[in-house]
Amino acid sequence: MEKVKITVMRMACYEDLIKQYENPIEHACEMKLGQTFISENAKKPENFCDSAWETVSPFVFALAHGGGDFYDGWMKNKQSAMISCNDGFRPVSFLLEAIE
Repeated sequence: MEKVKITVMRMACYEDLIKQYENPIEHACEMKLGQTFISENAKKPENFCDSAWETVSPFVFALAHGGGDFYDGWMKNKQSAMISCNDGFRPVSFLLEAIE
């Protein structure tokens, strides 16, 4: 089983949607641009967002088990995926890469 590196590549924030639809919350996202995590044995890395893990974990699992080439050639590196969390107000894009 391979390790999977997870890198925070982009963070968006849609203030107009937050103002219109979201109840105020503190500490909605603790991720930092450029932050990296290592998943070992397809397990959630320490301090990784639970909600984001729900979205990325199927891809981490596949990469950790030697899978890849998602969606027939979607990524230039077949052992990687670019996945965004499911927060519609402040989505975070993660680059997942199988590493040894």
